[in-house]
Amino acid sequence: MSDPNAALGAVLDGVTTDGAPRVPGVVAMVTDREGTVFEGAAGVRSLADDQPMTLDTVFAIFSTTKAITGTTVLQCVEEGLLDLDAPAREYVPDLGDIQLIEGFDGQGAPILRAPKRDITTRMLLLHTAGFGYDFFDEVYHRLGVEHGQPSVTTASKAALCTPLLFDPGEKWQYGTNIDWAGQVVESIRGRRLGEVMAERVFGPLGMHDTSFTLTGSMAERLAAIHQREADDRLTPLDLVLPQDPEVHMGGHGLYSTVGDYLKFLRMWLNDGDAPGGRVLRADTVRAAACNGLDGQEVTMLPGVIPALSNDAEFFPGQRKSWAYTFMVNEEDAPTGRPAGSLGWAGLANSYYWIDRSNGIAGYWATQILPFADPVSFGAYLDFETAAYRHRLVGAPV
Repeated sequence: MSDPNAALGAVLDGVTTDGAPRVPGVVAMVTDREGTVFEGAAGVRSLADDQPMTLDTVFAIFSTTKAITGTTVLQCVEEGLLDLDAPAREYVPDLGDIQLIEGFDGQGAPILRAPKRDITTRMLLLHTAGFGYDFFDEVYHRLGVEHGQPSVTTASKAALCTPLLFDPGEKWQYGTNIDWAGQVVESIRGRRLGEVMAERVFGPLGMHDTSFTLTGSMAERLAAIHQREADDRLTPLDLVLPQDPEVHMGGHGLYSTVGDYLKFLRMWLNDGDAPGGRVLRADTVRAAACNGLDGQEVTMLPGVIPALSNDAEFFPGQRKSWAYTFMVNEEDAPTGRPAGSLGWAGLANSYYWIDRSNGIAGYWATQILPFADPVSFGAYLDFETAAYRHRLVGAPV
């Protein structure tokens, strides 16, 4: 059998080699239940200065923040502080003021009504509450363009106060649900979400390079986000999320390293256990890793704002569901990922998977817009495939 490290490293080297199309730089790692079994970095942090990509590079991890927020929600449930099926307005009163949009009138004004039922925190975790994102939904995009609805990247309370797109519980649609779930946690704990994460997740896991606000050391190691132009050129952007945000956005606001995030993935492989103490109970992890949707399925994400996202879907043609808070592939994936595994992604083309049955997980980090970049996403799938083909489990590096 060929060297698995060489095989996975070849994916990273190949996708960062000069020539178009490529990615500027990538860090990718794989872990089993015991520790890291592959780690690699290739390319540069920014095409503006060609500083080499390193294993400790810091990334804006965008929606891979969500699973960490979901973990803090589950901790509240474990302690008897949160009823997932109670009206979420009992914890965050602003949710009681949210209306539903049925369209626009002849003058372009939103047509609003009260929703038929209350939003629950369970709906927020499952993305069935009715919220969306402007880059995946035409109605939200129109609210932004014509009515000044702030983008979620402003990390403001106003950005969260969008109308629902459908009555709570009636379908699955990806959106700002987990940002609201983070507000539920803040209300229960009486502290900002980042402080809760630091104490209850990052501390036990030893995640010292993960935060909503960049430390000086993290800023020095930050990879630049690049825009892929229509001709495949890559333009470095001066884009950093708000560093003193009004809201700690539980859906997208964290910065981290791949090594740090691997510690979080490893906790899910180990039934909630961590070097610094248990993060979640084993029964919580087992329940949270299962499909939570009732007859609904995860659908393709349509790219409404081309600069931010292409059309995006994992494993087209296969059934996908949602857990707390990950996508679940309900069929064996072509990469080798078995049915029942977990995974998701971040807007700037970071991707991860968690295969609890085989005890393997991995994270792929690039910094490119728009989402579902064919080059980065394709190479990530090659990376995951190589991990299974070469049975990358065994002694940690």
